Amino acid sequence: MNGRQSPRVSRRNQAGAAASRHPRHVVSDWTAGMPVFVPQGYEAGYDYPLLVWLTDPTTTGFDLGRVMARLSLRNFVAVQAAGGSTAVWRAIDRVGDRLSIHPRRIWLIGQAAGGTEAFRVACRHPDSFAGVVSLGGPFPLDEAVFSRIDAIRRMPMLQCCSSVAAAAGAGHTDRTLRLFHAAGAMLAMRIYPGADELSKAMLGDVNRWLMEEICGSSTGQHVHATG
Repeated sequence: MNGRQSPRVSRRNQAGAAASRHPRHVVSDWTAGMPVFVPQGYEAGYDYPLLVWLTDPTTTGFDLGRVMARLSLRNFVAVQAAGGSTAVWRAIDRVGDRLSIHPRRIWLIGQAAGGTEAFRVACRHPDSFAGVVSLGGPFPLDEAVFSRIDAIRRMPMLQCCSSVAAAAGAGHTDRTLRLFHAAGAMLAMRIYPGADELSKAMLGDVNRWLMEEICGSSTGQHVHATG
């Protein structure tokens, strides 16, 4: 976040009024083409967690409004940041200028290659994010992303994948778990039947995991398979 406070008040109220009129509306007019999800019942006086979505640049058809309707209609502000790590910071600043965002509750979340990029950005800037979620994106094992290991150990991470992808990448999964165990870092891993990386069941679990982390009820390093 850029730390600017006073200029945001009136713009936040305007955004809140827009959210009341269009509770599931995704707008992009003030974010230079980056879609933004405003939760139902948006309240300008409440600091919302922000989900910064990174999508796979090789695929099309990602619908932020539909995905957030499956994840949660009320708990989060969300923005889709296309264009790699530079777009992440631009998205955070632009959303923070208009909407009420908690500066310590900014989460990176990505699908497929976007999930791998979310891991990469979060591990390189662990003090800037509350945590990271990858949906179908493998951890970048062959890159030096654990250089700030002390800060990374405090950052919760969730990796969700389909059973199809898990079977195809069993060796990579085993190496990932061994790396996190050796580093003493936190990784929750969940596996779902089928091949859909944005299923209702998966996104519902992501919502519950995020809220547990935000409310402080999650504990330590854990690996869980949902089958």
